[in-house]
Amino acid sequence: MRILLLAGGWSTERLVSLSGAKAMAEAMESLGHTVTLFDLQDFDALLAKAKEHDLAIINLHGQPGEDGLVQAMLDSIGLPYQGTGPAGSILALNKAASKQVLRHHGLLTPDWQFLPVRPEKTWQPSLPFPLFVKSDTGGSSIHLAKVTDLAGLWAVMDEIFQAGCGALVEEAIEGREVTCGVLGEEALPPVLIEPVRGSYFDYASKYAADGAREICPAPLPEQILTQIQETALAAHRILGLDGLSRSDCMLDARDRLYLLEVNTLPGMTATSLVPREAKALGLDFPALMQRFIDLALAKKS
Repeated sequence: MRILLLAGGWSTERLVSLSGAKAMAEAMESLGHTVTLFDLQDFDALLAKAKEHDLAIINLHGQPGEDGLVQAMLDSIGLPYQGTGPAGSILALNKAASKQVLRHHGLLTPDWQFLPVRPEKTWQPSLPFPLFVKSDTGGSSIHLAKVTDLAGLWAVMDEIFQAGCGALVEEAIEGREVTCGVLGEEALPPVLIEPVRGSYFDYASKYAADGAREICPAPLPEQILTQIQETALAAHRILGLDGLSRSDCMLDARDRLYLLEVNTLPGMTATSLVPREAKALGLDFPALMQRFIDLALAKKS
């Protein structure tokens, strides 16, 4: 099988994308496939290169990639790829939009305020501190911070607006962080995340080898594990996702489950969560890559 592996690009998550793509290419080649690693920085050559391949595997994070642009281009030439199409991609990537949709369908998500542009200096949040502030379309916990006062909030928001993004100011849910992937139409074993370097799962916690304890399957009561999996599946279906996603959640002190966000192209580095969850089901990394290939090929039928 001739596989075009799309990675890199020009988002703030470029290096994370390339790091995961290297391992993905090695795993697929070990299965006998021919893999071309294509850095999306060579954007003008995308469709010409795509026509030389049987399918695409996408490992892009942020924009372009998770916003559905690349998926729409591949659709235009009929090249299958793993994962969600353009509509579900942009809906999941935009946190303010996806939170509206998820809440409309009855899923619990923290209260929020969306600021598409920098407000006047007299602006103050309507939610009480502490708060989380994040880029509305960013990932990998880049431009994410927990703030306890107005000065700290403005400092992070200024970084976000300078990067050309909107800001999402969100109620801070105190408790335990859990995450759950969906592969095909099956919810994977949830992971309990215990940050080591700080009080929440920031960039260093995600990508440093000793940044967090990621326990899979999560050591939680069976009814809570079931609720996490059902919530991940519900979010996957509500947002119109396909093949692969990962839902990030918080369990508060009363074990109420809050859905934070849903990722359509979750990380695939050596320390990433979905490969860990798949391994708990008996799928090693090459077997997970073969599932991605099978999911892409299923779009042809």
